[in-house]
Amino acid sequence: MIPPTLGLWQIDRNLFLNYFSHSHRFLDDPYFVAGTAVPDWLSVVDRKVRARKHLAEPFMADCDPIVASVAGGIVQHHKDDDWFHRSRNFVELSLNFTVQLRDLLAPDDSLRPSFLGHILVELLLDDWLIQAHPDRIARYYSIMDELDAGLIQRIVNRMATKQTAHLQTMIGIFCRERFLYDYHEDDQLLVRLNQVMRRVRLPALPASFTDWLPTARVAVNEQAADLLTAPV
Repeated sequence: MIPPTLGLWQIDRNLFLNYFSHSHRFLDDPYFVAGTAVPDWLSVVDRKVRARKHLAEPFMADCDPIVASVAGGIVQHHKDDDWFHRSRNFVELSLNFTVQLRDLLAPDDSLRPSFLGHILVELLLDDWLIQAHPDRIARYYSIMDELDAGLIQRIVNRMATKQTAHLQTMIGIFCRERFLYDYHEDDQLLVRLNQVMRRVRLPALPASFTDWLPTARVAVNEQAADLLTAPV
């Protein structure tokens, strides 16, 4: 049963998180993979609970290898976000998308174009990875299905800013919904996005949005390798 604080709108908010980009390199360590998803899972189910990098780092030396792996994944997530969101390719792509969306959605004085410009780079990059590595996404979900969600919640509660009682349920929903596959279908992506537009009180996206999505996909695909390359 989904707790009252975990409504359907919160499940839809998952759509904006690039889970696979964070995790695809670490599939040999299932609980590290789980750790890379923890900050985003928490932002969905308990936004007052945070798994901060500096709080997780001490647990990377824990005598329990599962605890150390979860902590390592959390730290990796924050490291990835730090360089990715400051990278030239990401900044330029998200800005270009914002400008294009302002023209497509005009008149629009809301934050909708910039909001979408940012998240679509992440979504479409995840889709590129999934299409390039169908074996890895299948393995990813197989790994997720085998995790002990209750154990992950207990571990996270040792290092998070506050306690959460909903992470275990979130992991179950995440495994069941398998929404990462929806990133590739323009029509389904539009449906999902409009569910979130309603939640954040932004205007719904028009049907013509799906005419523009292939252009955005090409732009991300052409820069995917650079987007995924961390600075040395």
